[in-house]
Amino acid sequence: EQLVEAEDLPDEPKVNILVSLGKEYESEKDYDKAFEYYQRGNDLRRTYEIYDPVQTQVVHDRIIEVFNHDFFEQREGFGDPSPAPILVVGLPRSGSTLIEQILASHSMVEGTMELPDLGRTINKLNSQSRGRGVEGKGRLEYPEAVIRLDGEQVAALGQDYLESTLRYRTDKPFFIDKMPNNFSSVGFLQLILPNAKVINARRHPLDSCLGSYKQLFFKGQSFTYDQFELGHYYLEYQRIMDHWHEVLPGKVLDVHYEQMVQDQENQTRRILEYLGLPWEDQCLRFYETERAINTASSEQVRQPIYTKALNFWRNYESHLGELIETLEPLLKDLPEEDQPESLH
Repeated sequence: EQLVEAEDLPDEPKVNILVSLGKEYESEKDYDKAFEYYQRGNDLRRTYEIYDPVQTQVVHDRIIEVFNHDFFEQREGFGDPSPAPILVVGLPRSGSTLIEQILASHSMVEGTMELPDLGRTINKLNSQSRGRGVEGKGRLEYPEAVIRLDGEQVAALGQDYLESTLRYRTDKPFFIDKMPNNFSSVGFLQLILPNAKVINARRHPLDSCLGSYKQLFFKGQSFTYDQFELGHYYLEYQRIMDHWHEVLPGKVLDVHYEQMVQDQENQTRRILEYLGLPWEDQCLRFYETERAINTASSEQVRQPIYTKALNFWRNYESHLGELIETLEPLLKDLPEEDQPESLH
């Protein structure tokens, strides 16, 4: 605490110490003091991040407009037929690493990491679109650029993704791509790899957002350092996931963190059934599976499931007014026992 008040301490180590102090006071159950340090750390880190909520909304508008019912009907049979990819998507701190570890404990599934390859495939499409510049039609970028692709080009993009992910895989028939931010690219995935599976890791909006707010990410996730921006991003995530459920019914399996930690076996059976995989007891002993895990949940998934993180947001409820106000449209639809007191 003396160090963090020193005038000559650079901002980067100051942020690290502030967030560490937040975690320390949280472990002592002094949640008011903990939030004070979390907020100071986040406010300082936010000054170094670039994030525009309006841009997120505009991009999602464009994706929703392109990937509609008619788009997929007209492209039935497009893409590479490989069923190998299993994408686990969602927001940070929502249980995706737990799902990944359970699946990686199955003998037929390769656990990899948060792969950048789908985003790179989209970027490759952008560079090709700029290079082609179809005469008289202008130059389009993603998502509009996919409208011009023929079946052969779409299949080539699917093959490109599969080939680029080979370096993370062995000979197992299925592999996991756990890049959470791929949730906005489910339509593109369906286009280029129609038999790929998608699991959406969901969690109570306030627990999900608070978990991100308390987490100092190495890079990316620039929306997590401000309560309004966090809430707005969660609403955008929910909006585009609702769209995928509407235009691609049955494509995405929602897995709720709360249900997983309270009923692990039945939820695991549900996931394996969706994937078409046989039951294996090792999936229940996921914490015994030895593999590299490079996410913020790496230590949690090396121990059996616990329920102490459920409704953890209640410890900070008095400090989350801006977040609660932003998320109110979603929170009002939850059971009353899962709503903040201010909404009753």
